[in-house]
Amino acid sequence: MQRLQQYTLYHTIHLLSKADPLKYLLGSPSSMRNIAKWRCQLTKYDIEYVSRTSVKGQAIADHLAEFPIKDDTPINSDFLDEGILQINSEEDRPSWKMYFDDAVNSTGSDIGTVLISPDGRYYLVTAKIEFPCTNNVAEYEACILGLQAAIDFKKTKDVKLVPYHEYLEELTENFEKISFTYTPRVKNQFADALATLASMVSITKENLIESLKIKIAKGPAYCDTIETTGKKPWYEDVKQFLQTGQYPAFANCNDRKTLRRLAAHYFLSGETLYRRSFDATLLQCVGENEAQRLMEEVHEGSCGPHMNGIMLAKKIMRLGYF
Repeated sequence: MQRLQQYTLYHTIHLLSKADPLKYLLGSPSSMRNIAKWRCQLTKYDIEYVSRTSVKGQAIADHLAEFPIKDDTPINSDFLDEGILQINSEEDRPSWKMYFDDAVNSTGSDIGTVLISPDGRYYLVTAKIEFPCTNNVAEYEACILGLQAAIDFKKTKDVKLVPYHEYLEELTENFEKISFTYTPRVKNQFADALATLASMVSITKENLIESLKIKIAKGPAYCDTIETTGKKPWYEDVKQFLQTGQYPAFANCNDRKTLRRLAAHYFLSGETLYRRSFDATLLQCVGENEAQRLMEEVHEGSCGPHMNGIMLAKKIMRLGYF
């Protein structure tokens, strides 16, 4: 301090200490003789005692101060490939999609794969595993089967999981870009259905399995039927059997048995056919045109309630029609 009096006498000194004891000893009047002597000598200086900050926050600053970087690396401001005019997105390029799944149950293990081309065509591949394997092994088998179908490679078999993973990595080298995403079974129903179908059927090498064809029905099947006028009512076969005891010409053995069982619940009075209900009430059987008229009259009549189909049918039966 004496050597630096020209600086310390005219400036405020910030004294960093690890704790407050140093400030207490220099500021307390009940100090020992030597400390009191030091305190008297330091009174002519303007000293402010500052607590030291945390060691964690000071460690980085101390380390950088002790080990400065001698050779600094300048920042390269050059813009590489500044002549590029356009970069095409990867999403715009057409790509194939592959879905695969396995089915392991008591009857065996089977795998299925669906390859979808960029134009939306589906290519189905399924196989039956004839050796014992776990779910993980079956998953690798399904993935390898799909990749082999894509690159037309031969199939190799191994029951260990590590060789499967190594072989899978070799197959991925044949593609420019490939990624694997876990798909839940709910979103992978096509491949899961193929694997389940193959597991439920006993297939041998001699059997020839044709390709599956799935049609999409855009509307109910009855929309394609042509309604003909003047056709016989629905109860014509029952009525004819009760009148003459003869079966229709096209009826086979099962049809005749069904007709005899149905005829036991009907009663013929002249030309009118009745149906016996559970409470012994006779319900008159009506044809299609008569049934349509009854429904319109009951549903659209004066003060008629708006009811659904089940309630409407029950009300017509309560009126004595069937």
